[in-house]
Amino acid sequence: MKAMKIDQEGWVDQAEHILSPNFDDRPCSEIDMVVIHNISLPPCEYGGNGVIELFTNQLNPQAHPYYAEIHTLKVSSHFFIRRDGQLIQFVSCLARAWHAGVSNWQSRERCNDFSVGIELEGSDFDHFEPAQYTTLIQLIQALTLRYPIQHLVGHADIAPGRKTDPGPYFDWDAVNTLIKN
Repeated sequence: MKAMKIDQEGWVDQAEHILSPNFDDRPCSEIDMVVIHNISLPPCEYGGNGVIELFTNQLNPQAHPYYAEIHTLKVSSHFFIRRDGQLIQFVSCLARAWHAGVSNWQSRERCNDFSVGIELEGSDFDHFEPAQYTTLIQLIQALTLRYPIQHLVGHADIAPGRKTDPGPYFDWDAVNTLIKN
């Protein structure tokens, strides 16, 4: 597989592009952090369109009891990696996606301002798939070639006590080792 590339407008060439309305301009141009998350909708169920519907404000509150609680949220992420490794991009890397919420990293508030968010289809209760790691690593390598990425963190690292993802089954060692090679 050829290496992923990010164009001048912040779009990855090998991603499916599904536009989210949930973004705005970054207050700064520096993008130096990648935040890794996990998500599944309904919770712990994989393969459906719940995440896409959430990020595009089309989640039907009657489709699942959990959706009734979250259907009004205005959230997004730059990327979503499905269990089979499929990459979907919702927001240009140059724009601010709404993935981190109240967050702090090394005394810097509002991590959405300077980060790219990557959601892995999964939960805190399951291992991630090898295909997801393959896509994730290729994506992070492309991001580090295009932007001055200095920090690779989980949502739990920037919102401790509020968030737990990417969860205990995420293999940080594998990702960090492969990215450096």
